[in-house]
Amino acid sequence: MMEVMMGQLAATNAEKTSVKSLGQMMVKDHGKANDELKAWATTVNYTLPTALDAEKQKKYDDLKAKKGAEFDRMYTDLMVTDHKKDIAEFKKQASGGSESSLKAFASKTLPTLEHHLMESEKAKADVK
Repeated sequence: MMEVMMGQLAATNAEKTSVKSLGQMMVKDHGKANDELKAWATTVNYTLPTALDAEKQKKYDDLKAKKGAEFDRMYTDLMVTDHKKDIAEFKKQASGGSESSLKAFASKTLPTLEHHLMESEKAKADVK
């Protein structure tokens, strides 16, 4: 959810075209992944969160307050950090998860997350 919400901000608030494009990619790809997770949750009767936790909400609010180059730097920093963390969590789930369909989702999503990290690092280098 956070990647989609921040991506929407970047698509409209970013100064650099590379950061706007990164935001648009996050909205598209993470929106699709969220839809897949919602479908999975429905089949296994699991309730997904409907709002960001306090830590993620604070990051979003802080980012929303930024403008121009400062926004671009903060957004790309967040995306690099967040995707490194996501990749580690998805690798752990893909190899050691106990629910087979969730393991498959994690395995299938990993290449996209790795691509996002690469694109986030490129955009971050572009805004320095």
